[in-house]
Amino acid sequence: MQEKTEKEKMLNSELYLATDEELTRMHFVARQLLYSFNFSQPDEVDRQQHIIHSLFGKIGSNFSIKPPFYCDYGCHIFAGNNLYINFDCTIIDCNKVHLGNNVLLAPKVQIYTAYHPTNPNLRLSGKELAAPVTIGDNVWLGGGVIVCPGVSIGSNVTIGAGSVVTQDIPHNVVAVGNPCRVIKSV
Repeated sequence: MQEKTEKEKMLNSELYLATDEELTRMHFVARQLLYSFNFSQPDEVDRQQHIIHSLFGKIGSNFSIKPPFYCDYGCHIFAGNNLYINFDCTIIDCNKVHLGNNVLLAPKVQIYTAYHPTNPNLRLSGKELAAPVTIGDNVWLGGGVIVCPGVSIGSNVTIGAGSVVTQDIPHNVVAVGNPCRVIKSV
């Protein structure tokens, strides 16, 4: 049986080395695309959209992403229709990030899939971990929200500004705080 590549390990939520040649090359390509996107002129909407189509694994129709935008690879981001990402958002897509239809990300939203081992000796080895993030349809993440690795957020959800989402959030709720918790149903 052939050993898994570091990319395969990364996408399987196993320990992996991000300094692997394939991952380094993928990251470089994403950085080039992000540079072109983030330094494009405001009236270059067609160019910006072409870059995002080249960067993301999949993106639906009618999207708007305001520069600057940051991600690790881009190709692990899968978004539905009517995506809106406001200024200065970061998606660390070392694993898959699924964004449903009608998702709104306010300024400075951060979505993380990557994390490091808590065992200091293992952490010093340079190996990392990544867990997927899923965000349902009709979701609004307020300004500065942080979504942690492995989290799923249901559909028809509002996450209040500044919240840190450390665990799954069910459908049809408003949730706020650090750690984020449900405060009401909608």
